[in-house]
Amino acid sequence: MAQLILGEKLKDMNIIVVKRKGHREKYDERKVYASAYAASLNAHLSEQEAEKIAEDVCKKVNAWVEGKHEITSKQLEEHIIKLLEKHNRDAAFLYETHLDLS
Repeated sequence: MAQLILGEKLKDMNIIVVKRKGHREKYDERKVYASAYAASLNAHLSEQEAEKIAEDVCKKVNAWVEGKHEITSKQLEEHIIKLLEKHNRDAAFLYETHLDLS
């Protein structure tokens, strides 16, 4: 997995993700990267393509959460799907349907 670099601002923020069952956890960009990467690989993209997509999605999600104190996992999911659709519709579909199964 490519090394992710957070800006100091995002590192210092305590962004909370409210999960489906109501519990809360700290936003973790590694989870965003990993899920976008896995969806891209499952869409039969190369490792290099999957890395590029995951890096871009992660960067854009980081920018989107900056300044927020709390987001829901649903909001995060919808934003990631929207970003994945710009890169590869199959990856976005696989990301969305994988969440439905879990």
